[in-house]
Amino acid sequence: MADPQPPAPPARDPEAVLDRPAPPPARTTAYGLDPAHVYDVRLPTGAAKDVTVVVVHGGFWRAEYDRTHAACQAQAFADAGWPVAVVEYRRTGMPGGGWPGTSDDIAAAVAAVRADPDLPDLLVLVGHSAGGHLVAWAAGQPWGAGLAGVVSLAGVVDLRAAFEMRLGDGAVEAFLGGTPAERAEAYAAADPAQHTPVAPVVLVHGADDDVVPPAVSRSYREKVAALPGTGPDRPVTLREVADCDHFALIDPEHPAFAEVLAAVSGIAS
Repeated sequence: MADPQPPAPPARDPEAVLDRPAPPPARTTAYGLDPAHVYDVRLPTGAAKDVTVVVVHGGFWRAEYDRTHAACQAQAFADAGWPVAVVEYRRTGMPGGGWPGTSDDIAAAVAAVRADPDLPDLLVLVGHSAGGHLVAWAAGQPWGAGLAGVVSLAGVVDLRAAFEMRLGDGAVEAFLGGTPAERAEAYAAADPAQHTPVAPVVLVHGADDDVVPPAVSRSYREKVAALPGTGPDRPVTLREVADCDHFALIDPEHPAFAEVLAAVSGIAS
């Protein structure tokens, strides 16, 4: 009789990281008057690197997803030696949320972190999903020229493509307040794929992502490459990670997170 086979390991829950506990931040600091105008600071226990990692969470810009689900990711950056600021912002379904309030909040939060006397003023922005959109958008703004760079993790970085794919059950339309035909100016202003980056952009995308398919990052890279002013001093690179789903890129316990650390290190060095 053949030896019995060991039981198969339990299937991984890709969303488990969203509720996984993490140590509390060192402090929470306000950058505006709204309750959502805050950022959490996490600090390394040893020698700190001279670049601050600014984490912008995802959730298709919707109110029900806040910065708490980015705590494990942010703590992993701090454990790797970076001072970290996790920004909150007004989201779709909240007073002032959606376009342009959400983008105004990101600009204000980045300015506040830059001015924080306890944090290095050279910043790398790291955003996941809708947060990837926001950091890629920041890279295309004039004030983004002072950034070390941005890292988009499974980012919704091409809004027209995401709208056509109906990603997040119409999340793009809800965020911008209508369709491209109805809100042409908003789409033009909000879409990172229509703005030449003024800082380096690294796109990291899981090959198995079925929430935001990697075709979105590919489309962004192709469209931005055709814009005037894109050059070697402001490169756009794409890393597609095998055996990686949408949430693995914010899960320090997944092997794919090593690619995220490498991307941040590459910009921050």
